[in-house]
Amino acid sequence: MLYLLCTGNPGKAKELRALLPPGIELATLADFNLPKDLPETGRTFTENALQKARLGHRQSGLPAIADDSGLEVEALGGAPGVDSAFYAGPEKDDKANVAKLLRELEGVADRRARFRTVIALVDEDGEHLFEGEVQGRIAMEARGTNGFGYDPVFMPESSEFTFGEL
Repeated sequence: MLYLLCTGNPGKAKELRALLPPGIELATLADFNLPKDLPETGRTFTENALQKARLGHRQSGLPAIADDSGLEVEALGGAPGVDSAFYAGPEKDDKANVAKLLRELEGVADRRARFRTVIALVDEDGEHLFEGEVQGRIAMEARGTNGFGYDPVFMPESSEFTFGEL
């Protein structure tokens, strides 16, 4: 079965492909001449995921999978939240986003945070939503080279390692 993956983020595509069972294949936005960055004008992760999956399904005719994910830091009132990719500015610069986050948390003892993801699947049967989260905290400094985004500073609960180190 062929699905359209509605992301221009190669890290997300790589992670999802590793999880798929045999027989499930992914087309990309480029296969349908769609821009690599689909609009994300919603105020929630759910709104953004649905917006992208609806557009992908409409343009391709394929079942379309899209997600919106982000980091929510308790001491920052849930920020960066839906603005996670653009936290330090419009360039989507992972290193700048991490640096800004660490600056804002200087001297803050409560570093609780969570990664949230909403995945939307839009197909001929309708709209389907899947949600997940990982509780954790923000490290004092970036560590590790694995993953992308905030992985070098996010430590899942009960771990002394960041996602970037795992």
